[in-house]
Amino acid sequence: MDKFKKIISIIILIIILPILFVNVIILIDSVVNPNEVPGFFGYKPFIVLSGSMKEEINSGDLVLTKEIEPEKLKKGDIISFKEGEIVVTHRIVDIVEKDGETGFVTKGDNNEANDINIVKFENVEGIYLNKIAGLGNVAMFIQTPTGIIISLSIPLAILICINLMQ
Repeated sequence: MDKFKKIISIIILIIILPILFVNVIILIDSVVNPNEVPGFFGYKPFIVLSGSMKEEINSGDLVLTKEIEPEKLKKGDIISFKEGEIVVTHRIVDIVEKDGETGFVTKGDNNEANDINIVKFENVEGIYLNKIAGLGNVAMFIQTPTGIIISLSIPLAILICINLMQ
């Protein structure tokens, strides 16, 4: 029984510690660079809130992007970029020159028309790498008061139960 408790405790720690480490790094990054989207060593997660990229990326998915030099981006790449206070993830459909600056024309795969604004290089947050289906919904739930209580209570309850099984 003691061996079982140790194994479960180690498994819980193996799951919780990396999550905690990544969150601390992202928190520190957000404090050090308050005007930038926080990331983890060049990788940035974003929660998708609309169906504009439906089929490729759905509402509620968590997308992972990697910082990249905008000059390396090409037509067809999916990028995340700042548009005002939000971050949008759309596909590059054209590269244009406007007012002496190079920028990207973007479009959601599920949208009829191109996005209105040209994406400037400085607004690019990263290139799309992958998605985790539905994890964005989980992340949004964990940010609610109920989600915080549940996400903290479950590991704590498991550890208490393990220690009570003596």
